[in-house]
Amino acid sequence: MKFEKINNKGQAVLFKNPYLEMLTKGHPAVIWGMYIPLLSYILYLGYRDYNFKVQSIVLLFFGGMIFWTFFEYIAHRFIFHLISDKKSLQRFAYVMHGNHHHYPRDRQRLFMPPVPSIILAALILSVMYLMMGSYAFGFFPGFMIGYLLYASMHYAIHAFAPPFKFMKPLWRNHHLHHYKDEHLGFGVSNTFWDRIFGTMFDLDKEREDKEKVKELMFRKKQ
Repeated sequence: MKFEKINNKGQAVLFKNPYLEMLTKGHPAVIWGMYIPLLSYILYLGYRDYNFKVQSIVLLFFGGMIFWTFFEYIAHRFIFHLISDKKSLQRFAYVMHGNHHHYPRDRQRLFMPPVPSIILAALILSVMYLMMGSYAFGFFPGFMIGYLLYASMHYAIHAFAPPFKFMKPLWRNHHLHHYKDEHLGFGVSNTFWDRIFGTMFDLDKEREDKEKVKELMFRKKQ
């Protein structure tokens, strides 16, 4: 997804239909507000209807969060950066992620919008239930909280300087993914899987381009 020009203003137009276009945007508070009650209820169902002990729910929940980090890496590397000669697949990759590289300051598309998000979440829950049975009622909420933390971290990386020194490698890894090499640095919420699979930038050798970093950061007003 190489673009001749990275746009620092505005946002990509993904659909000509204004109603479809509206469905491609979302606000972090709306997504969090939508999922917290839903995920809490799913956890409650697991406790009430399947007699899970609190310890079991906690283990399943954190197992789901950890699995998300792996899913995040795989999806970012092999789906969001899909390489294909087919126009339809190129279009898919652009809608899913390419528009973010094209318009990195578009803060309305860092979270998956409510309608497609809830549809995809329902499909994921269904698959997990088929594979795991009732354990999905503990695992799925953790997986989705992992997603929400990932999206929030992504938002923060584009909005703020790293709040703690130990977080700077995470910020730099993502910034370099944008302006240096999109085939490295796929981890957003963490760098663990980049290190495991050899796609981590060598931060000791890479010099930080502060001007290019600024181009990736939100302005107070767009």
